[in-house]
Parts: sequence; C-alpha cells; structure tokens
Amino acid sequence: MCNLYSMTRPRDEVGKLFKISDNRLPLFEWADAIFPGRTAPVIRQADDGDRELVNMSWGFVLLIEGKSPSRVTNVRDDKIRTSSFWRSSFEERRCLVPASSFSEPKGLKPAIWNWFALKGNEPRPLFAFAGIWRKYKGPLKKEGEPVELEVFAFMTTTPNALVATINHERMPVILTKEEEFAKWLTGPPSEAHSLVKQYPPDEMRIVQAGKEKLDKLAA
Repeated sequence: MCNLYSMTRPRDEVGKLFKISDNRLPLFEWADAIFPGRTAPVIRQADDGDRELVNMSWGFVLLIEGKSPSRVTNVRDDKIRTSSFWRSSFEERRCLVPASSFSEPKGLKPAIWNWFALKGNEPRPLFAFAGIWRKYKGPLKKEGEPVELEVFAFMTTTPNALVATINHERMPVILTKEEEFAKWLTGPPSEAHSLVKQYPPDEMRIVQAGKEKLDKLAA
C-alpha cells in the first residue's frame, strides 16, 4: 500500500507531458511529501473532452457506523471491478495522479522510508499513478459537520522485484506514455484495466532511504 508520495516537478513540465493547455493548468503546491487527506493535483477529462488539472483531496472517505470516517488511498486491481465502493468510479471517473516519487516503509521503531523513482535524465522523472475520483459529501470526523470534496485514490497491483524488497504485497500502477494516459482516461473499462501491470524493475531505482518522511533530494 502506498500512503506517501511526492510531486515536485514544475507546472510547465506537467502541462507538456500530459498535454494540458495553459488555461486548464492552475497553480498547484510543490510537495516533497503528500500524505492521505492532503490536497494534490489530479488530471481528468473535462466535460468538453479536453484535459484539465484540478486539486483534489487524497483518499476516498469510508463511513463506518459508530467510528470516525477513514481515508482509503489505494484500490486493489483485483477489487476495482467488483467492489461497489470502487466500481462506478473506475467505469466513469478515471484520472491521472502526477508524481515524482513514492515511498514505502521497512521495519518498525523507527521505520526506514524507502523512496522509489523512475530512472532518467532528471533526478525524479515525472510519471502518473492510474487513479480514480469522485465527489464526496459528508463528515471527515466522527460527528463532524458535512463537507463537499472531490477525492481521489489510485490503483495498486503486485510488486515488481525492486519494490518487493521493501513491500512484498503491493505497488502503485505507474503510467508514463501518452497512449497509456489516453487509454486510461477515455478507453472502455476493459482496455483501461489492461494497463494494470508491474512497472519494469530495471527502469526504477531507490533514490533515498532513511527515517524522514519526505523526499529531501527531490528538487
């Protein structure tokens, strides 16, 4: 499960890679650590068919009677087409979540946070998680006042050989090419689900490992 990532690439690079026109590309916050519940940039298909960047809150909100609502940040690839919690968002509201690295902990007291990035000419090449989004109206705390939010989550699959050295259960689904972006955003569900696969381990690297929960070398 991925519950921590960074997004440190500049606005113009995001617009170029994801083919977003300048008027659909609002400012977003540079972040070397994005945690559940934080607002982060997300790319979706607008009603007129163009792509747009919007800022959304990370984590679908799960309501449990008698307990505080919880944030669910990841959806398993083997659950997304069968679970009523996820299915309609996958079929109707897919999105791309731009990122520059993600982190997985290993060990306890203290955990060592291992940051994964793609190989390339940049220190942290830009990529996207395969995401979904929805509108939420309700409380974020037990007995809290209702709020209205757009929330997102992203897909995980079985880990490749590199990620499995740290997390042997899951890794995010990573997309890097325009044909993948287009298929994920606009293709039928069966075609979109065909993109669910491990990212090649020889095209990734661990760029940082330590006790801090932020990608200090992301710039």
